[in-house]
Amino acid sequence: MSGLDVPPDIFTSIERVISSDASPVGIDAKKTHIIILHKLQEIDERLRRIEARLEE
Repeated sequence: MSGLDVPPDIFTSIERVISSDASPVGIDAKKTHIIILHKLQEIDERLRRIEARLEE
């Protein structure tokens, strides 16, 4: 199992959220990018808090 494996239940949950029958590739690209960017912002905020604690 690599670090890129997604548990089946999480995979299915994400798939349901981003799927789009109207898209030729089967996903809503805008929604997908918004989800990715939101998660990156959460990770960035968390990392900043951790770094701030380490500097204390």
